[in-house]
Amino acid sequence: MSITEALEIVSPHIGTLIGFALAFALISRLMREKRRPSNTFAWLLIIVLVPYVGVPLYLVFGGRKIAKLTRNKSPINLKDGSDKDLQTQGTPFGILSHNNQTQFLNTGTEAFETLIKQIRQAKHSIEITTFILSHDSIGRRIVKELSDKARAGIHVLLLLDAMGSFGKKTLYMLELEKAGGHIARFMPIFPFLSLGHANLRNHRKMAIFDRKRAIIGGRNIGRDYMGPSSNNKRWKDFGVLIEGSAVTQFNAIFKADWQFAAPKIPIIASSQNHDTHNLEANRSIEIMASGPDTRGDPLYEKILLTIQEAEESVTIVTPYFIPDEVLQRTLIVKARTGKEVTLLVPLKSNHRVTDLARAYYLRELVDAGAKVRLYLPGMNHGKVLLVDDKIAMTGSANVDFRSLFVNYEIGAFFYHKSDILAFKKWISTMMNDSGSYQEVIDKKRSFLREIAEDISRLLTPLL
Repeated sequence: MSITEALEIVSPHIGTLIGFALAFALISRLMREKRRPSNTFAWLLIIVLVPYVGVPLYLVFGGRKIAKLTRNKSPINLKDGSDKDLQTQGTPFGILSHNNQTQFLNTGTEAFETLIKQIRQAKHSIEITTFILSHDSIGRRIVKELSDKARAGIHVLLLLDAMGSFGKKTLYMLELEKAGGHIARFMPIFPFLSLGHANLRNHRKMAIFDRKRAIIGGRNIGRDYMGPSSNNKRWKDFGVLIEGSAVTQFNAIFKADWQFAAPKIPIIASSQNHDTHNLEANRSIEIMASGPDTRGDPLYEKILLTIQEAEESVTIVTPYFIPDEVLQRTLIVKARTGKEVTLLVPLKSNHRVTDLARAYYLRELVDAGAKVRLYLPGMNHGKVLLVDDKIAMTGSANVDFRSLFVNYEIGAFFYHKSDILAFKKWISTMMNDSGSYQEVIDKKRSFLREIAEDISRLLTPLL
């Protein structure tokens, strides 16, 4: 047989052979990565059964903590940003800072008014990172306020996640740059120069003013999250304005993120002198980052440890609930041993697939004796953990695989009685507009819904 004849026989199958070769190579890489068994199985299933879909999906979204993509990003080391004079101390997960003052933002109106006020009062710098900057009236209003400050000589940096804020810079965004501000996008999606980077999203939400005050929480910038007047359709969320020594840690996180996204645009140097003498600054707050730029999964590990050490009660508020096996088993054990375990999720979130995927986990918790509450009026986007009425947490992370193990996230743990009371008050308000899982959900599920739930749960590690 001649070479020409052999090529004629093989050529129609070259695409298939290449596809299987890629699939084999990816499976080999997948098995070497330190993934949880459910995550590995989900990727194996889609790569083997549907290689023409699974292979490109893995190449684009399959990366978790990919060293080659993140090696140019400075690792987050909050201990480097601490100051002994500010009475900070390192923990296994982050930095515990004392001498802080807090103002909790329970509504979208409070969040909007506080953001506008802090922007207008800034004297030296404004540094904002957000997953979503909506192209609506609220997004335009905030950018206009930033443009006014930049025009007045204030150093303004706006860091957007490239996927969450997908799209070209609009005219009103370009106005900010014309005024002297700077806009950068974190981990651009196109072109696909580095395979797997589309999966590594910056989900952190921070607004830092003069390096001394910071707003964190679950809110993005847009009318779904905030506005000048009350709106029944607006998503419920939670946030906090912090002034004091903890802001040093936010500065360190933002600096590392900005230098990775826009290395040619410097962050101006300024003193980080947090004068707490004139503040009612007696709050202790533990700050931690999580993501490919941290060692391990500190935020997840802190959440898990806090729940495991609960002696009386655990309350979790989250828009999406897709826990890993360890977290789910921990909650089940707590419920079965008589601890009061309460979970609040929206009746319907903005992601139908995650609602289907969570059903199995919710039923498991109910069967174990936990209280599962469904927020009825609309979308709840808040992220809150409260344990024993002694420890509370909020930040940018949801209780799902992506937030806990893939995304760049930020979390803050609170210990002061007044702060705990603020958390309890917000949770109580949310609970008043909720119904129990048993009352709201029909136990007789249709056959098609059962199939949809099973398929969705199988794919939960990929969500």
